[in-house]
Amino acid sequence: MLDLTKGQFVKHVLFHPFEGFEDLRWKKGGSMRIAVVVLCLLFIEQLAYDRMYGFQYSAVYDKVFNIVPYIFRSFIIFLTFVVANWAMCTLFDGEGSMKNIFIDTAYSLIPYVVSGLVATVLSHLFVEDEYIFISAIEIIGTAWTVVLFLSGMKAVHQFSFGKTLALLLLTVLAMIAILFLLILLLTLFQQVLIFIFSIYTELSYRLRV
Repeated sequence: MLDLTKGQFVKHVLFHPFEGFEDLRWKKGGSMRIAVVVLCLLFIEQLAYDRMYGFQYSAVYDKVFNIVPYIFRSFIIFLTFVVANWAMCTLFDGEGSMKNIFIDTAYSLIPYVVSGLVATVLSHLFVEDEYIFISAIEIIGTAWTVVLFLSGMKAVHQFSFGKTLALLLLTVLAMIAILFLLILLLTLFQQVLIFIFSIYTELSYRLRV
């Protein structure tokens, strides 16, 4: 097996996904620090792509900026996937730990994040007729991420390709269930806070009277 540093493992995984994730697993070469940095860059990429993309391609007209959708599309979706995938892999006797799933998923997102940031920068340099080049970069980055993602999930759980796809399908269903329960819990929590605030307001009013 290769004797690489944690930083070198990132390059190895990106350019040799099929053997790279296997080496990453057996050599324990993954880094949570690098994975967290990639996750933060995903948030920045989502924000930059929506808010700073070239005006000739995408104009932003809303006057009120809301950061919550970007947190949801990056941190919340990512963490929900990690939890759901780990939960489902226990049903399939998968070997991946939550830490390994987190790292492999983050590493697989690197081409998507980089292509999105590069496309955002190029959208200010290229004219509208040259958008095909920007689009090509985005497509290549997304396709590269899909290949890395499938390779990473296959390696981390030691599954066949078909079983990996079945696991991912169940993971999506589990994510929907988790997000639904979270929304339900937040709604209930909001109602409780409103109820407590109403009681406080009523008591304060009566004490003043």
